[in-house]
Amino acid sequence: MKSVKIVESIADTPYGGLYIKEWLPNDLISEIPIIMLHDSLGCVSLWKDFPKMLAITLSRRIIAYDRLGFGQSGVRVEPPTIDFIKEEASMFFPKIKKHLSIDKYILLGHSVGGGMSLNIAANDKGCTAVISISAQAFVEDITLQGIKTARKMFEKPGQIERLEKWHGNKATWVLKAWIDTWLSPDFSRWNLNYCLYNITCPVLVIHGDNDEYGSNAFPEHIVANVLGESTKLIIHKCGHFPHKEKTTEVSEAIVSFMS
Repeated sequence: MKSVKIVESIADTPYGGLYIKEWLPNDLISEIPIIMLHDSLGCVSLWKDFPKMLAITLSRRIIAYDRLGFGQSGVRVEPPTIDFIKEEASMFFPKIKKHLSIDKYILLGHSVGGGMSLNIAANDKGCTAVISISAQAFVEDITLQGIKTARKMFEKPGQIERLEKWHGNKATWVLKAWIDTWLSPDFSRWNLNYCLYNITCPVLVIHGDNDEYGSNAFPEHIVANVLGESTKLIIHKCGHFPHKEKTTEVSEAIVSFMS
């Protein structure tokens, strides 16, 4: 019977500690782990049972961490810069690799975590593959409208408490970091073109056809511009969280991609 061991640790950085959680199956088939990067309001805990399921299904070590300012990682006071996606790849992810003594790895990122994964893969040949779920490739009108709709929802009584459950007293910072950055005029021209052309590892791009934060133009743009072998999966009747809404379909796609 398969079992999974849980290991938790903190990676020290000059800016604050980064919380890390690992799922270690007893039938490990590869030393190359999968490292997961969460979305703009996410954290390790919000992956729920998905990492454990992947560890059991793939017989691989699964690692997830809270970005600085999120979940159980250290507090972040200053707002993110418009280069925060690049900065995660250059400033923080190397600290995770060093702490865990990892050279080669696979990345799995959701939403902005997908963009961060692609940034990392473009600059670190230790990344052997990328699984991108609901990643934005540029800023669309639907992206901005989705964020504005979410902003109105979080203005309602009791809604910020939903974030506090996962982020504690960092919840307001988490929400403002997402909304203020993406709605900033300075961020309106952001795109992933600067890194896509440098990605040579295999890439699996998963996207829901009803994603409220981006159209199918996002996955199409990514697969058309990476240099490595790329696979696109558009999941029908699915929104921004395919790994929660269509878990079986996503799991099967990942198994097929990994094999």
